[in-house]
Amino acid sequence: MAFQQLKGTGVALVTPFQTDGSIDYSALEQLVNNVIKGGVDFLVALGTTAETPTLTIDEKKAVLEAVITYCDKRVPVVCGIGGNDTAEVVHNLKDFDLKDVAAILSVAPYYNKPTQEGMYQHFKAVAKATAKPIILYNVPGRTGSNMLPATAIRLANDCKNIVAMKEASGNLVQCMELIQNKPDGFTVLSGDDNLVLAQMAVGMEGIISVAANCFAADFTEMVNLALVNKYDKARKLHYKLLTGIDLLFVDGNPPGVKYVLSKQGVCGNIFRLPVVPVSDATAQKLDAFLKTL
Repeated sequence: MAFQQLKGTGVALVTPFQTDGSIDYSALEQLVNNVIKGGVDFLVALGTTAETPTLTIDEKKAVLEAVITYCDKRVPVVCGIGGNDTAEVVHNLKDFDLKDVAAILSVAPYYNKPTQEGMYQHFKAVAKATAKPIILYNVPGRTGSNMLPATAIRLANDCKNIVAMKEASGNLVQCMELIQNKPDGFTVLSGDDNLVLAQMAVGMEGIISVAANCFAADFTEMVNLALVNKYDKARKLHYKLLTGIDLLFVDGNPPGVKYVLSKQGVCGNIFRLPVVPVSDATAQKLDAFLKTL
């Protein structure tokens, strides 16, 4: 599958759990079918929203296989493989079955806070370990370090299979610097549901979304309208969803989106520690928002 397909709306899928803590594959299948029916352009398995740090290696492989099976080639599937141990990331790229994966989403190393040169060397090694297209993922609010546009651009110029970036710094000036100076053919995707409309107005080509798990149809329509510069209509959907999008993240991610999915009958409101459900106050606000839809 050509990377050009990975524009528009991608959805970072949650991992549904059963009450005993095991993975709920039936709910995962329903979720995959729902978001594809809602119009999303591609799926992302094993992203942050999937509570991936709490999954074993065997579970990660099983979830990826399940998503690919349930998707049945209706849209591309992206796999999240990242970490703060370069050698382990390289090993996983060689160990996972990626034949049906369209691209790899790889988060900037977290906790050990590498320098810009450290990030460059990390992703250069990652790119060398696979022939798959790679989407860099910058999310300093979670990783503790910020990949600057100059580093991403250097990687894009030096590594032919680093083809895109999910930019979730929330810094619009930084986003514009990246968009302005990126090489031709390098795709910049948003990682911030509440900012995507503004970011697309300055040149981003879509998003890897959390909110699309539960608001797929409206969210995808908004992004599609922005892609063809129909911002007057897209803006109406943006403000229709904005309160709900913000509420999804009040108690972190994915508690908000799993709460909404539980109200929609898709999956249980169940997590693996240290993630816990939303507070009663947040639940009441989400209930009130859902009534507006």
